[in-house]
Amino acid sequence: MTEVSSLTGRLLVATPALADPNFDRAVVLLLDHDDEGSLGVVLNRPTPVGVADILEGWADHAGEPGVVFQGGPVSLDSALALAVIPGDGGEGPLGWRRVHGAIGLVDLETPPELLATALGSLRIFAGYAGWGPGQLERELDRGAWYVVESEPGDVSVPRPEGLWRAVLRRQRGKLAMVATYPDDPSLN
Repeated sequence: MTEVSSLTGRLLVATPALADPNFDRAVVLLLDHDDEGSLGVVLNRPTPVGVADILEGWADHAGEPGVVFQGGPVSLDSALALAVIPGDGGEGPLGWRRVHGAIGLVDLETPPELLATALGSLRIFAGYAGWGPGQLERELDRGAWYVVESEPGDVSVPRPEGLWRAVLRRQRGKLAMVATYPDDPSLN
């Protein structure tokens, strides 16, 4: 198998052509991408479930909106957390593992008070998006996703329903124009 160039830490932005309803206008942060497959979380799928309803100890640390997000269609009964740790990019606190830049995974078994002073923002996800070896590359070849750079604020945007358009708008050239693509093109 040929070596896969890692896309860890980058965003997958669903193209209007992507037909899978699980990923309609989704923005996925890739947490891991290598020869064995890919794993990420959908950043713009808030649920009505409050963080306090399932992980009470973490509720005070969750950013707005203080709800659990559907990270993807896989393992919806499991939770993972992302947090942005502001600072110089040095070693993060115990219970936090850097994914990319200031963004990292939080070990939810760590007592929240050990991380509280270091956290810049926290978001909880139920489930994740996963691809087997070569699967994401095939989707990319078919034009299902745009791959763009992530920014720490993408993880904690307070109005996640606008993230798809916002990420596209900040791109250069023709890709920025995709942000104006109508929700229902048949109404044009």
